[in-house]
Amino acid sequence: MRILDDVKLDYEDVLLRPKRSTLESRKDVLIERSFTFYHSPKKWRGIPIMTANMATCGTFEMAEIFSKYKMITTFHKYYSIADYEKFFKTFHNPDFICYTTGIREQDTKQLKLMKKKGLLEKFSFICIDVPNGYLQSFLDDIKSVRKLCPNHIIIAGNVVTNEITEEIILAGADIVKIGIGPGAACTTRKMTGVGYPQLSAVIECADSAHGLSNERGVGRIIADGGQQYTSDIAKAFCGGADFNMCGSLFSGFEQSAGETIEKNGKKYKEYFGSSSNKAMEEFYGKKEKHRASEGRYTLIPHKGDIHDFIQDLLGSLRSTATYIGARQLKEFPKRATFIKVSRQLTSYLEKYDTGE
Repeated sequence: MRILDDVKLDYEDVLLRPKRSTLESRKDVLIERSFTFYHSPKKWRGIPIMTANMATCGTFEMAEIFSKYKMITTFHKYYSIADYEKFFKTFHNPDFICYTTGIREQDTKQLKLMKKKGLLEKFSFICIDVPNGYLQSFLDDIKSVRKLCPNHIIIAGNVVTNEITEEIILAGADIVKIGIGPGAACTTRKMTGVGYPQLSAVIECADSAHGLSNERGVGRIIADGGQQYTSDIAKAFCGGADFNMCGSLFSGFEQSAGETIEKNGKKYKEYFGSSSNKAMEEFYGKKEKHRASEGRYTLIPHKGDIHDFIQDLLGSLRSTATYIGARQLKEFPKRATFIKVSRQLTSYLEKYDTGE
């Protein structure tokens, strides 16, 4: 047994210190980025924000919207090959969609069949998604997927520590998904006691990933989960994240999946985690006896049109840039200085912001 004494931070533990800026307008900020990768020969350019691979936001409907903003939709695992064949009759933008698979036998079988039918070539990204990325079988699966798909940009996770981040990249992934338990629909920390404060995880894993480089590019990471506000996305970028992946922030809208429910004259939308009882029972037919639910089901207030939110999100990133003196998104880590604040202060600010 060991106890680590050094302080680890979540997004709510810090604020960004403003700095002198020569920017004259938010519109001058470049929030698109270009990336090369450690394994894949592909190059990618866009706004490095993506939906989580959740049933409420990783959908075909979201892909139609997000691709117009040059943002990525990471599809949930529950679409069939027939679903994809129908989708690709009208959608032809591989740079902004990501196929998600797992390490179950049926996941591997569908991945190979997708490859055989030529459907995988319609994606630039493949995400190998498991809740626990520390399993040796997970590393073995990454190697297998890289062999099957040598040119794809492969995402793999989730983990929260620097050593395994390096292992995952060396095993064949281009991007490592960082986060265990920070998501709004995730109960892993409460159920298992396992986790890592998200901002510190992002900072430490980004440092390790970016330290791996070759003639093609460097290792990359995604900050996955824990972003309660648009400011948290900015903080993750400042901490070194190459991409941000969000679930709850992109759920609850008119265009989001999940049933719309009226209660006491107010509209709500369903929101649930991929490891929740609802997800396991709805998409796998049952919850296995050896498993515990590590996700929750809830109703969130209906948020209206997602286009309005996306405009606010992109505007907030530009505003952050003007405060810290960054002319483009890639400069966020160089321009950022974090100030540690007490939880008492952030709790007060949240209550003041919501009018409680």
